[in-house]
Amino acid sequence: MGATVDWLRTSTPGLLVLCGLAIAVLLLAIIKIKLEPFVALLLTGLLLALAAGLPVAEIVGTPLKAGESLLETGFGSILGHIAVIIGLGTVLGAILERSGGADVLTDKLLRVFGEKGAPIAMGLLGLIFGIPVFFDIGIFVLAPLIYVAAKRGGRSLVLYAMPMLAGLSMTHAFLPPHPGPVALGGLLGVSLGWLILMGFVCGIPGFVAAGIVWGSYIGKRVQVSVPEEFVPLEPDTGDEGGGAAATAVVTKSPPSVGLIGAIIAIPLVLILGATFGYQLLDQDSTLLQVLTFFGTPAVALLITVLVAFYLLGIRRGSSVQELSIITAESLKPVGMVLLVVGAGAFFGKVISATGIGTALADTMSAAGLPVIVLAYLISCGLRIAQGSATVAIVTTGGIVAPLVAEQHYSQMAIALIAMAIAAGSIILSHVNDGGFWIIAKYFNMTVKQTLQTWTVLETILSVVSFAVAALLFSIV
Repeated sequence: MGATVDWLRTSTPGLLVLCGLAIAVLLLAIIKIKLEPFVALLLTGLLLALAAGLPVAEIVGTPLKAGESLLETGFGSILGHIAVIIGLGTVLGAILERSGGADVLTDKLLRVFGEKGAPIAMGLLGLIFGIPVFFDIGIFVLAPLIYVAAKRGGRSLVLYAMPMLAGLSMTHAFLPPHPGPVALGGLLGVSLGWLILMGFVCGIPGFVAAGIVWGSYIGKRVQVSVPEEFVPLEPDTGDEGGGAAATAVVTKSPPSVGLIGAIIAIPLVLILGATFGYQLLDQDSTLLQVLTFFGTPAVALLITVLVAFYLLGIRRGSSVQELSIITAESLKPVGMVLLVVGAGAFFGKVISATGIGTALADTMSAAGLPVIVLAYLISCGLRIAQGSATVAIVTTGGIVAPLVAEQHYSQMAIALIAMAIAAGSIILSHVNDGGFWIIAKYFNMTVKQTLQTWTVLETILSVVSFAVAALLFSIV
């Protein structure tokens, strides 16, 4: 018995078995037993940590100090980044929708692309907005548009959400200024210019295959309705609180497309300014400090919310009290989203703490595979094991960098290896990925439906993009 336990905790095959069993138990608890995902993730994560032999103090801390435990850092690492962003993004979406702004934008898109082309329009929206905006921020800002398009089109939410998500995911994985691709530039010694060029060359075919082709196919087969808690409340003349607020904002004439576009552009411009300012300006310059402060996602979204409050609310006759009611109503469903995402991050952190990522990477490095295939497989393994695309990219880049340096590849060839790493980092998004739970909750899908739609989408995007990179690498 003791030998078996040691094998599970210390050997690479044993760690793989332990990790696989934990994921299987989690899926069983959620899909079959119907346990709430937040509870299932927390319970399974604790059980896995104990089974892997991690010290109790490392798992939950001590009675006097728990701040550095896996439980608290697992939740804190993700919630510290997304809690404010989710809250502000939700409020921004609510005021845009209550003012009629989301309808105006959706109407414009439908007029340009037509009713049948609406999913393509949403995909292009995700692709364009995803370049300067992090993946999760893009979801929070664009989700209201997806809800409106689905309601107006009368078809499954999946049909409209998948193309948008494919666009956001492609830009997050393959294109600077996102952290993964930028890190690869430094690790592998390749210019950002080549990364951008090869990112589009390899990523666009994957986006089309996953977002447009697969999104259209699965969107007709998985029927998901818009979650009621995210649908604007109808005016209620019998309620002096929420009804008055809804009437005050909704009954005004809708704002112009230009105004809505300008408001949505504010966080994009601020975040983009900080990103490129950091690369172009002196690190001690006052201008960079200003750009960094206003370009921090939370600050940028706060400024945008305040501007939206004034231009879409106060200037159009709404009071601060009415806007506060809208804010409170919009934030009600956020609590469970945060709990589930935090629990998912904790589960992923426990898996990482078992040491399976390092063991898996070392085993593959010794297998003698071609560099570009090796890079893709290591990145895939790390992604599947611990859930974070950025962690998979950075870790794989550090492993592959010495092998790349020995071969004296051209800049284009190195950029293609980087694209293989990026492609591997998004494969098979599942229950240990915080983004999986954000998408499940925001787009009203069960775990099974999220696996059928989002997980397959990410895998198609990964495989097709890697195939393009491998083909070009064989030529150059």
